[in-house]
Amino acid sequence: MEDFVMGECEMIILGIETSCDETAAAVLRDGRVVLSDVIYSQIDIHKEYGGVVPEIASRNHLDKISPCVDEALALAGVGFSDLDAIGVTYGAGLVGALLVGVCYAKGLSLALERPLIAVNHIQGHICSNYVCHEELEPPFLCLVASGGHTTLAIVKSYTEYEIIGQTVDDAAGEAYDKVARTLGLSYPGGPIVDKLAQTGTASIAFPRAFMGDDNFNFSFSGLKSAVLNYVNKQKARGGCVNVPDVCASFQEAVSDVLCKKTISAAKKYGIKKIAAAGGASANSLLRAELAFLCEDNGFELYLPSLRLCTDNAVMIAARAYFDFRANKYSDMSLNAVPNLRL
Repeated sequence: MEDFVMGECEMIILGIETSCDETAAAVLRDGRVVLSDVIYSQIDIHKEYGGVVPEIASRNHLDKISPCVDEALALAGVGFSDLDAIGVTYGAGLVGALLVGVCYAKGLSLALERPLIAVNHIQGHICSNYVCHEELEPPFLCLVASGGHTTLAIVKSYTEYEIIGQTVDDAAGEAYDKVARTLGLSYPGGPIVDKLAQTGTASIAFPRAFMGDDNFNFSFSGLKSAVLNYVNKQKARGGCVNVPDVCASFQEAVSDVLCKKTISAAKKYGIKKIAAAGGASANSLLRAELAFLCEDNGFELYLPSLRLCTDNAVMIAARAYFDFRANKYSDMSLNAVPNLRL
């Protein structure tokens, strides 16, 4: 593990995030102290389309990126000349959206003569836990669950990760959005399904793929299809679809697989610290079940705040800090990589 000594000298990092439908900028001191956190969300814009429209997302990023950064600097009480480095998400995400942030960060780096640091979006999610838990240090096991990714990784050091399991098809958050559309619910589906599930009963036996397998991979495509088939059969028979019960049953199936595989992995690899990250880690059942299982098995659990579960620039600045300390910089050839993996 890298020997990072906090507080040797103050380092001010600007983080920029434009991977999907949030334009975000944040300023951090020493990788963990948040000086500002600004997010312009496009949820209301994309809601009428039932999901993110890439072209619309890119155009809105273009409109918001400069005001977003200006606001983040103003709130932090710093100027451009006070920055030590600029960190920006370069993947994974929507290529047009990513390019807005990457191009802006490259221009800023060139104009200010400050290091440019390319940040992997998934690694950024993991680093959100460093901001929320000052005592957290590697190694630990992290479950990353979001709309585009579901991964189990061992965080070996601040800049080194080992993937031990991942989804073979749909990600957990993606399955939530697709089930929400099946049920006629609005976008984004995750929070709505979670809210309705709390008023329903998990009385429907939906499948839990790979639950008994001796690996730590995930699959949610079959579960999504099972919900669709159940709803269609109920309608074909003229029956009523109890939406809260469907939500509760679906959510329980997702949470069971994610949580139990995470605990099994921690036991196999002898890791005592477990963290979660990504948009789906805001799910109420997932957080409750992980907390129960960790306490029951003697593991320490670290969860990000609800604000830092979703896409934000705080996590990007946090990840950039550790690369900055390791002298891992990018140059002006940096490009967006939409299918970037952990």
